[in-house]
Amino acid sequence: MNISFKQLILLLIVSFSFIQISQGQVLISLLLGDKLNSDKLEFGLDGGIAFTDLNGLPSSSSVSAFHLGFYFDIKMEEHLYLHTGVIVKSTLGAHKIPTYPVGEQSLDELMSEGDIRRRLSYFNVPIYLKYKLDNRLFLEAGPQLGLLHGAKDEFFTDIKDEDDLVFTGDIRDSYKALDYGLAGGIGYRLMKGNGMNVGFRYYLGLADILKDNTNESLHNRAFYLYVGIPIGAGKVKKEE
Repeated sequence: MNISFKQLILLLIVSFSFIQISQGQVLISLLLGDKLNSDKLEFGLDGGIAFTDLNGLPSSSSVSAFHLGFYFDIKMEEHLYLHTGVIVKSTLGAHKIPTYPVGEQSLDELMSEGDIRRRLSYFNVPIYLKYKLDNRLFLEAGPQLGLLHGAKDEFFTDIKDEDDLVFTGDIRDSYKALDYGLAGGIGYRLMKGNGMNVGFRYYLGLADILKDNTNESLHNRAFYLYVGIPIGAGKVKKEE
């Protein structure tokens, strides 16, 4: 793939930086973007909106959440690329889940007519094969791995106004640390060369994410609408 040692080191540094300090991802990208690009490697930011649900909770409904991360397109052949990176901000889950007792009688009574929004926060790592067509369309498919770093149930109910009573419970210990599944989608490059990418992906989780689950398996599902913005690629091309 002809990636230099310097580019590989920078790639690793930025990857770990994004995972450890997600708030600084945009700044790091702008500072190092041009150093991570070449004719064999494109680096950029990837973000948009995801519509997610939990397969195995029939009484729940889908919910939307923003996602943001960074990507690398590594050229393997003329039209074939390896697309990877880290979706640093990635919240999966569902809404309208029936409430359950939390052990406080007065709170349980108040929340009995409410519902729950479940937020599962992951670092997601796509490992897709990406095939670029001559008309600027591209197809991508492959596995996706997820590392759970937070899980919460948000209880909502109405007392005087809509959702004016909220209670949050930490459910991290009830969920497995790792998720995995398959994803695929289609996208389009808006301009020739190093223009923005827009597209959609669908993720189908294959792992039962709930620990010690004796009921129906629980799987993540998500439909992503995204925009990919190359960082520094245009500058590198101009210098070349």
